[in-house]
Amino acid sequence: MSGQLRYIEVAERRARLAVGQRLAGAARADSPEEVAESLVALHGTDPASVFLAVGARLADAAKTVPETERALYEDRTLLRMHGMRHTVFVFPTGLVPVVHASTGLTVAARARAALIKDMARAGAPDTEWLAEVEASALAALARRGEATAVELAQDEPRLKEQFVYAAGKSYEGVHTVSSRLWRVLGVEGRVVRGRPLGSWTSTQFRWAVAPPSPELPVAEAQSELVRRWLAACGPATEADLKWWTGWKVTDVRAALKAVGAVTVSVDEGVGYVLADAVEPVGAAEPWAALLPGLDPTAMGWQERDWYCPPELRSALFDRSGNIGPTVWWDGRIVGGWAQRPDGEIAWRLLDTEGVGHEARTAIEAEAARLHAWVGPTRVTPRFRTPLERKLASA
Repeated sequence: MSGQLRYIEVAERRARLAVGQRLAGAARADSPEEVAESLVALHGTDPASVFLAVGARLADAAKTVPETERALYEDRTLLRMHGMRHTVFVFPTGLVPVVHASTGLTVAARARAALIKDMARAGAPDTEWLAEVEASALAALARRGEATAVELAQDEPRLKEQFVYAAGKSYEGVHTVSSRLWRVLGVEGRVVRGRPLGSWTSTQFRWAVAPPSPELPVAEAQSELVRRWLAACGPATEADLKWWTGWKVTDVRAALKAVGAVTVSVDEGVGYVLADAVEPVGAAEPWAALLPGLDPTAMGWQERDWYCPPELRSALFDRSGNIGPTVWWDGRIVGGWAQRPDGEIAWRLLDTEGVGHEARTAIEAEAARLHAWVGPTRVTPRFRTPLERKLASA
């Protein structure tokens, strides 16, 4: 029928995911930079998740830790910073100005306004005082190169100033200027997270002054971010993109128009792809993967029925909507995994439809591959889910 949108069925979406998300064996990457470029962003809220996501996609998984640490802390080709929805991600350094202009500026303005408002309500020192402390703290950080918040509070004691947050509320708490200010400066793109205090699983880290970055027009940056996201995740819906970016729907639509996105039909309704990605894609080789909690593939879309059966979600997600470690077969989630105290990688199937001997053998091989490169390190997801807890303690 003339004018009818091309329908991209679930099987083709899964084939695109296999290659675009670097999960099929032949599509695996040679470096953490290649992984990040292909996925746009790696969830960085849980530091271990970054390494596990990279390791699942490297052709040589044994290089995961040294190569990812090199990219993050030596070459600085990858940068951990706040991005979409005030969430911490790891981005290719070249994408930092795009994220900052398209998303960070708006989030940063809200974060700073909230800090000033909360301090004023608590009777804490005013904005002039805060500006002095901020300038002093940044100067101390520049002198040190990298430093923890505790070390910087030794240089600038006023960072230890406390104020009561949400007085009288059930969630009332005491905040320090330091804990809130460094977060604001991070969102503003003025400081970045540096090398952790411990191993690659550590959540304690040092701060560093952010490298210089060009200022981009907001509309240009939003278009570029959408272009990259569609290259990685298309076809996808407007709702997917609005959720992933945290933008207003008017910004999403303007960016889709600017990149010349082509409308197609998917099971959820109208989807979008880039103009050079309209033609059909053939089936990928069968593949298995063990992906970590908050993996960018598992969290890449808001509407997930095409790769995550709804009946699996109560076992695989926590109450806040964070996904835990997942087992994949041929483009869909079929179960979950966990690391036990003795280091064993335990996994369980929740969806056995079409999961035969070939699939089980491939999943077992991926579990062995993961166990080999993780070695003696013990990994506990920051956001624990029902199935992960059961497997870890069994």
